[in-house]
Amino acid sequence: MARSVVESLRPRLHTPLPVIDKDRNRLMHEALERWFGFSSLRPLQKEAVDAALDGRDALVVLPTGGGKSLCYQLPPLVLDRLTVVVSPLIALMQDQVDGLRLNGVPAAASHSNLDAAGRRRLNALIDSGELRILFVAPERLFLEDFLQWLSKCDLAAIAIDEAHCISQWGHDFRPEYRRLAELRTRFPGVPVHAYTATATPRVRQDICDQLQLQDCVELIGTFDRPELTYRVLPRQGLIDQVVEGISRHGDAATIIYCISRKDTEALAKQLQSRNIAAEAYHAGLAAGERTRISADFRAERCNVVCATVAFGMGIDRSDVRLVVHAAMPKSIEHYQQETGRAGRDGLPSECLMLYSGADGAKWRMIMQRAGQEYGDPEATKAQLGLLSHMQRFAGRAQCRHKTLSEYFGQSYDEPNCGACDVCLNELDLVPDSVVIAQKILSAVARTGQRYGASYIIDVLRGSKNEKVLSRGHDQIPTFGLLKDLVAMRLGNYIDQLIDDGSLVRTDGEYPILVLNEASGEVLRGNREVSLRSPKGGLDQPARRRRRGSSGASPARALTPVEQEVFDRLRALRRTLATGMGVPPYVVFSDATLEELARERPSTRSAMLDVKGIGPKKYDSFGQQFLAALAEEA
Repeated sequence: MARSVVESLRPRLHTPLPVIDKDRNRLMHEALERWFGFSSLRPLQKEAVDAALDGRDALVVLPTGGGKSLCYQLPPLVLDRLTVVVSPLIALMQDQVDGLRLNGVPAAASHSNLDAAGRRRLNALIDSGELRILFVAPERLFLEDFLQWLSKCDLAAIAIDEAHCISQWGHDFRPEYRRLAELRTRFPGVPVHAYTATATPRVRQDICDQLQLQDCVELIGTFDRPELTYRVLPRQGLIDQVVEGISRHGDAATIIYCISRKDTEALAKQLQSRNIAAEAYHAGLAAGERTRISADFRAERCNVVCATVAFGMGIDRSDVRLVVHAAMPKSIEHYQQETGRAGRDGLPSECLMLYSGADGAKWRMIMQRAGQEYGDPEATKAQLGLLSHMQRFAGRAQCRHKTLSEYFGQSYDEPNCGACDVCLNELDLVPDSVVIAQKILSAVARTGQRYGASYIIDVLRGSKNEKVLSRGHDQIPTFGLLKDLVAMRLGNYIDQLIDDGSLVRTDGEYPILVLNEASGEVLRGNREVSLRSPKGGLDQPARRRRRGSSGASPARALTPVEQEVFDRLRALRRTLATGMGVPPYVVFSDATLEELARERPSTRSAMLDVKGIGPKKYDSFGQQFLAALAEEA
């Protein structure tokens, strides 16, 4: 028999892999159905699993909700060997362990918050030899006794979740992640798999370099999340805008991100005064209070949380229907990851950003202070660069799905996404767009094409600050020509002119505005310009389009009768989850409940045909849900 690809890689591994090529697809399919209740893998999941079965290093970049977890959870069950998963987030580790245990998977976590029952369960799995997936925090991983124990295990792979944390060019750099490079020395024959949801080409290369990935399989998924509707609005009456957003989603889960602890508390109180049961969550709360709030949110006892950015990272609730940024986030990577907390189950959800020109200044001050404290000017410079990209995203009137895709290095060819404020025509054409554009371009010309957007805005608004006066720019004809426009709106128009090609912003640490041939055409009145600004309100729900990643038709909306069934199943799910002390979504996702409500299965075999229901889940919950489905609607 010819040697298989797996067999040819045996010298790199501790022991031979038991999977041969002709059996691979069968064993993979059997494990997928047995442990997870799925009949097929999503795009790139199979390639990622194949890389793990081949014993190769891999970098896997899939968007939030794209199925990264299954890429490292399935291979150890096919190989019947241990995989260690490094994760920085204890809450996320525990959620994954809870979900795996409900599926019957021998999984456990090792971290500083492990209680006595958790330690007993871990030790029992280790002693029995059944443990297949072990989640571990970085600080626990590098304890010498842990490393010594691990070196004696039949280790199939090391998976590193949130791998962008290892790169200083990433949006969430964590110095302790740098030590993960030591794993290559400690475990030279064990493949390393890096997983992240957000990474530009530069960050991806840095991850590979830092982890010393060898002969690496690089799998980059589609960053676009078609089920999400993006809206970016100037912040004009924050509480009213947030309440309006929440009202579009009934009693669905909402996460509202704020910059500061004080902001989370103030907004939560304002929402409570509007009869919305909201909680504030931030690092300044007592540990017990943070645990209670996150547990209540996961258990659906609380549906609205106002939080600083760390909250969503550890919350794997799949049915978040609205993510609000009460202020502009500090990078597009943060925005992509935080908005990715919405619609993890693939169902339509909304992402609403409410921004002000002051947000950028606030983040810049925070970053510079942090840079001075830690003495790392290069990291500070990188963070400020990411902030500039975020400001341009907030200010431009270009399809949000297209802008995000292109930022992460992917083309987007849809002429209309049907799922953002720009493509949904929620922006008004600004009267006298050409005249406003000419005034902006004239200010750039008359100041010598030597300054950035902030300075041009000062001139146009008639600011008499020291810089403007000392340079004599209070005497030029364009001084104060747009004094009635707020700085944020002017900055937005400048970004739109840049996107339109009528103005150029240079690269570098201190970008300036310069004119081009198209600028001259606008100034001479030979080129049309259309500037846009947000409309007043959003009275109707979004016309959200949901496209399957494989091109499949979107699931139709529930009928009123099906919605009643769905609500009944959701209540049953909550009751069962409460009794077991786990979050409801680890029982069944909303997507699974919707399919149950549509199909109304009445037998075991029919229920096993529903995506997300495997034999173990049926044995645990099947009879209760069949009984609920049999009730009269």
